[in-house]
Amino acid sequence: MAAKKSASGWADFPHDAKAYAHEGDSLKKAWPKLHAGDCEPFPDSKRAAALLKAAGKAAPKLDADALASALQDAWRAFHAGDFKAAFDAGSALGPIGASVAVKALGIHATYLVDDGAEQLKRYEQAAQLAEAAVKALPGEANSHYRHAFALGRYSQGLSIAKALKMGIAGKVRASLEATLEREPKHAEAHTALALYHAEIINKIGAMIGSLTYGAKASEAEKHIKEALKLTPASPIANIEHGNLLLLLDESKHEDAAASAYEKAAKCKPLDAMEALDAAYAQEQLE
Repeated sequence: MAAKKSASGWADFPHDAKAYAHEGDSLKKAWPKLHAGDCEPFPDSKRAAALLKAAGKAAPKLDADALASALQDAWRAFHAGDFKAAFDAGSALGPIGASVAVKALGIHATYLVDDGAEQLKRYEQAAQLAEAAVKALPGEANSHYRHAFALGRYSQGLSIAKALKMGIAGKVRASLEATLEREPKHAEAHTALALYHAEIINKIGAMIGSLTYGAKASEAEKHIKEALKLTPASPIANIEHGNLLLLLDESKHEDAAASAYEKAAKCKPLDAMEALDAAYAQEQLE
């Protein structure tokens, strides 16, 4: 389904978002499932106070209650597919809002921006926001994960070969490893690290990939297995499992990859992002 451009220049979420609206307390109740993949802690007042203290001078001039409310509203917008509102609200909070801002900007660019140059521009912007978050909040797993996510998408847009030459791949890996040091159950980081190994092997071969970048098929398989164990009903974990199988050996794994995409397409989306993931999986089968 083609996304319609709104007056802001951001394409609208092209599906019915009613099921993804979380007013009041329903956001907190749904949170553990909504954030099973990225382990983002629920932004209540206690969490907001800890973030304000950790960010120091980089923190917005808000008290903990106001910050908690602003973060919850930003995440509500994200889950309901209002990616621009989520991005605007998150980026207005500086590094403390970078997690939601980067996720909103990146998911929107991935699925709802058709122009390659515009996509790259947005991934670059997302990486800059994430870099500021890494500086201000280095203890947060998602400061590092959003950095890896934005740089990873940017490198895929450039071409893996170019990204390797520019040293981006090493930065992505370092950020993913920093994420998993802080949060070993971060399913999206496991998925991304699996893809890191598989993409390098696909591009430059197993031997050079292993010697130069430490890329191993066994590591790719280990990390995707962990991601699927942590989030079996996640469309993106199943999509990337299919992608990984094709990267490692397309002729051998074609049926298994199709099966992974089928699983992803059948997953019941919990929010707008998962609806876009599942729709993408369905397109791969057509």
